[in-house]
Amino acid sequence: MTTVTTPAGTNRRLASDLVVCSLEAWDEVWRRNQFLVDGLLHRNPGLQALFVEPPHDLLRGSGRGQRPAGGRLRTVGASGRLWAMRPLKLLPRRAGPWTDRSLRAQVARTARRLGLSRPVLWINDVTYGPLIARTGWPSLYDVTDDWLLASAPPRELARLRRLEALTLWAADEVVVCSPALAGTRGAKRRVTLIPNGVDVEHFTRRQAPPADLPRSPVAVYVGTLHDERIDVDLVVELACVRPELQIAMVGPDALSARSRNRLLACPTVTLLGPRAYVSVPGYLQHADVIIVPHLVTPFTGSLDPIKSYECLAVGRPTVATEVAGFRDHGDAVVAVPRGDFVNCVARRLDDRPGPARQPLASAGDHDWEARCAAFEETLLRLA
Repeated sequence: MTTVTTPAGTNRRLASDLVVCSLEAWDEVWRRNQFLVDGLLHRNPGLQALFVEPPHDLLRGSGRGQRPAGGRLRTVGASGRLWAMRPLKLLPRRAGPWTDRSLRAQVARTARRLGLSRPVLWINDVTYGPLIARTGWPSLYDVTDDWLLASAPPRELARLRRLEALTLWAADEVVVCSPALAGTRGAKRRVTLIPNGVDVEHFTRRQAPPADLPRSPVAVYVGTLHDERIDVDLVVELACVRPELQIAMVGPDALSARSRNRLLACPTVTLLGPRAYVSVPGYLQHADVIIVPHLVTPFTGSLDPIKSYECLAVGRPTVATEVAGFRDHGDAVVAVPRGDFVNCVARRLDDRPGPARQPLASAGDHDWEARCAAFEETLLRLA
């Protein structure tokens, strides 16, 4: 059974601190976990949170000449109520179950060190699912991607399946971010659907053109570059068909070497790398067209892309493939079959300057504040 949580207008405050085991680091490229944790800290002045980042792989890092970055605890922000830690992964997982047990033990020790005696265990990375039974802490599983549908080595996929099943069964509350995840996880137990959102004020406040944004005409993509998401062939096709179009791709680069080299071989494609959240609106606001050349797969069908709400907010012409999130916004975002993508981008360019679409005038239910209120209600049930 699937439930949709909405703010209840209560004045109650969270009594339990948080230990958030995230799939993403706390950095300048903000994602769902950061928006929600930051919002909850603002709504609850007495709340404290430990944010657990992906581990530092000691062997892989040393092979690349990197100094160990894990194991350190740092304070985030000026409130003094948020800490981030990056556990040390001492051995590869093929060495046995001790590797993941060590990561979980590091989190439990750090929570005790901070005096978080009975926090809510907020799991995004199922590696930490067994902490539910080990600690007895109230628990919430926030499902943001269906990694069981992504490409992975058989050994890793088997590990994820086992831990996902354990976490889904053991967690006191389960939250999902998309209708597709509500369908798959909600078939097994009650879940709460809390989609992603946008800071409308941030994305509608006008910014100057970024200094590194290529000259017009320019198409802009903002988001993580990942082989499971980006249709590299489609980007290359667009670059070949419209050689006068500059294509700027903004975001962390997790591409394979082959995919990266194919994009870099196109003289009009620029990989700008990650940009801080504060500067992202400038790239979108000054795009002649925003493009979302995503693969259409069961994995991308499980997502609720934050960038879809950001595209709505800035009001620039947007062309996407028919993926979840973008095909659900009516005429505000043009979502087309893959075979029509290049021609549709070309039409948007030929229509320049054309009448600009009005950006979102009010936050409504898409605002992160509303999402935080819904998440808070779920956490309050754990009390």
